[in-house]
Amino acid sequence: MSLRVLVAEDEPFNRKRLTRLLREAGCEVVAELEDGPSVLDWLGQGEPVDALFLDIQMPGLTGLDVVADLPRPFPVVFVTAYAEHAVKAFEQAATDYLLKPVTAERLAATLQRLRARTEGVRPAEPRPSGPFRFPVKAGEGVVLVDLARTTHFVFEDDAVWAFAGERMRTTWKTLAEAEAALGSRVVRGHRHLLLRPEAVVGVKTGDSGRLHVRLNGGTEVEVSRGAAPGLKARLGLG
Repeated sequence: MSLRVLVAEDEPFNRKRLTRLLREAGCEVVAELEDGPSVLDWLGQGEPVDALFLDIQMPGLTGLDVVADLPRPFPVVFVTAYAEHAVKAFEQAATDYLLKPVTAERLAATLQRLRARTEGVRPAEPRPSGPFRFPVKAGEGVVLVDLARTTHFVFEDDAVWAFAGERMRTTWKTLAEAEAALGSRVVRGHRHLLLRPEAVVGVKTGDSGRLHVRLNGGTEVEVSRGAAPGLKARLGLG
């Protein structure tokens, strides 16, 4: 299958070379960018992409910074000249790690891994609109909670937690599973956060440049730079 990939590399020669190798391997390069902020801006537009090839050392935001601020999970391949970054890269759940100069043979192995991962992801089924309830654990069974009571969902301690006046453990094992079930009823806040837009009562930009969101009940959460444009659009804020 043809993969749609984004390339971010601040050195023109390396960027052109990697782009050429990817195209020769049958990939569609949908964006060629020079720095981290440009990656987040591009992803904020909602264009489809199957994988990100990110240099680690880039101006503005490093590749590691970009991954920390992604609006939603993407398969990421880090490309760098510095092998000492490998441990940190895999702590960020990178799909692979390529050392410069990238060879066609090594890239082929990476693309095989990406294709296997992408082919295993099935698109979510369309979800009906209207009232919605979801299951949370209660002793040996479950109870159904109205989504309208819920402000947000957080992935932590290997579980997805719903916040509806109290913290409740759902039956979902990953935030991607929760997002697939909830569909357009929620929007990403960052890799570990889903928000119900109707629960948002205020927004402001913090000192870090990230968006701070106040929810019903007074809870305040921070939204990543990459997810901020999508949330603002859902709120009608441009």
